[in-house]
Amino acid sequence: MDILTQLIGNVNDVILTYILIIMLLGCAFWFTYKTKFVQFRMIGEMVRLLGDSTGKTEGREHHISSFQAFAISIASRVGTGNLAGVATAITLGGPGAVFWMWVIALFGASSAFIESTLAQLYKVHGHNSFVGGPAYYMKKGLKQPWMGILFAFLLHFHLSGLLSISVQSNTICAAFEEAFNISPALMGCILTALTLIIIFGGIQRIAKVSSIIVPIMALGYIFLALFIVIMNVKHLPGVIEL
Repeated sequence: MDILTQLIGNVNDVILTYILIIMLLGCAFWFTYKTKFVQFRMIGEMVRLLGDSTGKTEGREHHISSFQAFAISIASRVGTGNLAGVATAITLGGPGAVFWMWVIALFGASSAFIESTLAQLYKVHGHNSFVGGPAYYMKKGLKQPWMGILFAFLLHFHLSGLLSISVQSNTICAAFEEAFNISPALMGCILTALTLIIIFGGIQRIAKVSSIIVPIMALGYIFLALFIVIMNVKHLPGVIEL
């Protein structure tokens, strides 16, 4: 078991340190160049589209608004990684790590734009809404159904509670136990029940809940960050210098 653990660790280090980072940055720079810096050029259009009308129904198809789509995206991005992940990066690499996060985020936005565009191009009609994503444009765009199936399987394994969701729920349970002395088992049951209620309501319910919770979460996140910066403003010049 020790040998297997070490092997997995070594492979993981190589993939994360070299292969993944190089590929992600390479794609980000390439897409930025090919789209003529779309993430900067289209900021005005982005803001305009966020004011799109709320979810609407046309016939039997249910559509979500641009803001609701944005809220769903933010809900899946602002979480443990932004808190524990950034804290870990600063601990290991110093405040300068934040600068490189900014750089990668700015260029990586072009990759997100391309990914979303492909999802729109190769989406298909579902039961009562459109469905799409990487698995679909691997199957329809690249003409590689096996790749789409493999991606869907691995994504399901990642999100099925064994990896990503378990990390998020564990963090929530630990925080509530520390702050309010609520049993992790009880908090886990509450989280599961709430998740089931939302998920089984389909994309419309997910969008509706996200459009309410995400603005509150995002504003709280921003105000808390600003409060911490203001309370430690004397250290800011040194942080920027580092």
